[in-house]
Amino acid sequence: MSRLTKNYLTKINSILDKILKEEKNKIVSSAKLIRDSYKRGGQLYIFGTGHSRLLGEEAFHRAGGFAAACPIRDDNLTFKKGAKKATSLERTPNIAKKALSKYKITNKDILMIVSNSGVNHAPVEAAMIAKQKKIKSIAITSVKYSKKAPLSDLNKRLYEIVDVYIDNKIPPGDSIININKFSVGPVSTITGSFILNSILIEVADMLKLEKIFPFYISSNMPNADRNNNKLENKFRKNNPHL
Repeated sequence: MSRLTKNYLTKINSILDKILKEEKNKIVSSAKLIRDSYKRGGQLYIFGTGHSRLLGEEAFHRAGGFAAACPIRDDNLTFKKGAKKATSLERTPNIAKKALSKYKITNKDILMIVSNSGVNHAPVEAAMIAKQKKIKSIAITSVKYSKKAPLSDLNKRLYEIVDVYIDNKIPPGDSIININKFSVGPVSTITGSFILNSILIEVADMLKLEKIFPFYISSNMPNADRNNNKLENKFRKNNPHL
């Protein structure tokens, strides 16, 4: 293993330690919002564009995952129709509005918005829609990146709009290893997954006495079918992806 890979590991661990130390209160606050939403019959919806959308998939229907999590999916904002098109569209007005309109999101729910740069039109628009509709919102974003990246026509940064934002501590540009005047080794997916699952672990602890514990078991484990079928039946009405 090269020294660069070891350096990558060291830097990632340092960032994760910093997140845990400096963002722990916001992680707990986010968990409380999700718990309260769940108690009201709400869901956690997760919206992102580009690679940030991966956290919606990370949360959805997985072993140890929160059963009331629903990704906001829109093929226009993935690379399915081409990376260049998706990159252009995340900077286009009304794209987030169209994506969110496919779901029955109400003020009982929580909208989590993931955007590393925190400035593109789509995530900022999503946060504005949530505020207009009195839907509580949580962001996972990089404050340093947001302060350096050029703003969209909305002239706002994501962290300025949402109810709670968690800083992923990522430097502008995302990647952290320098080679030949280029930067490689992106890290926002790793930190984002850590933040997301840290929040959901706290949610699990808060809901541990629920009659139906809303977390999936791996389908390859004993009693998984009984547990998971019960959860799927409970959430299928509001989650179109089940």
